[in-house]
Amino acid sequence: MKKYLYILFAFIVLSSCSEYQQTLKATDIGPKFKLGEQLYNEGEFSKANRLFSQIVPSYRGKPQAEKLMFMYAQTQYGMRDYFASSYQFERFADSYPKSEKLEEASFLSAKSYYMRSPVFSKDQTETKVAIEKLQLFINLFPKSEYLAEASSFIQELDGKLERKAFEIAKQYNTISDYKASIKSFDNFLFQFPGSSLREDAMYYRFDSSFNLAIRSIERKKEERLESADRYYKDLMTGFSETQYLDRAGKMHEEIVEELKNYSTKS
Repeated sequence: MKKYLYILFAFIVLSSCSEYQQTLKATDIGPKFKLGEQLYNEGEFSKANRLFSQIVPSYRGKPQAEKLMFMYAQTQYGMRDYFASSYQFERFADSYPKSEKLEEASFLSAKSYYMRSPVFSKDQTETKVAIEKLQLFINLFPKSEYLAEASSFIQELDGKLERKAFEIAKQYNTISDYKASIKSFDNFLFQFPGSSLREDAMYYRFDSSFNLAIRSIERKKEERLESADRYYKDLMTGFSETQYLDRAGKMHEEIVEELKNYSTKS
């Protein structure tokens, strides 16, 4: 019995493949639309996409064009070709501003940009674009059923930018470019006031300021020690029980001792 079932299954598969190949090679656009829609509904996005790509130009201006263009964009999204899907969904929204699929298409376009965002360690240009697209969607559809999802995407993408900015500033500290590190952490704390990395940023800013001061030439040392002292006090004001308490405390003791020399001289 199993043998016959296997044979039947193989026959169905081969017949299906044969139908697809024949339709793909045919010149009649009607069967391509019909089979493409069937494959689309079955989740066979790659096959459906090949058929749709052949007939899209022929359906421009026809009643079926709206449905076809939406399915075409969906196949690209289903294939994870997010560069193509973001473009095609935008194109659909521009072409059919009164479509009942407008909100969904606009969201999926913005989500496609979100899917294009790389890990935080890479260039974040795509991330910034994705945030803009998602915010535009929220502005256009403030009562959308996709609002919560779009907002969560923006929060996640903001987190990438935050992490990227922090790691750049910390890298300056690591390579002993303390001036750049201080400036970068200043910018980070201004741009991300509610960051979960705020404590770390304030500590490494202080650490950079301390190292810059200790290694300074004499005529700049007092001013930089005073600046480091302020950064220490900022850290302690914000995080009195900071995880860096011991290390920061020892550095501050050294700052205080160094500053005593200048008070004695004056």
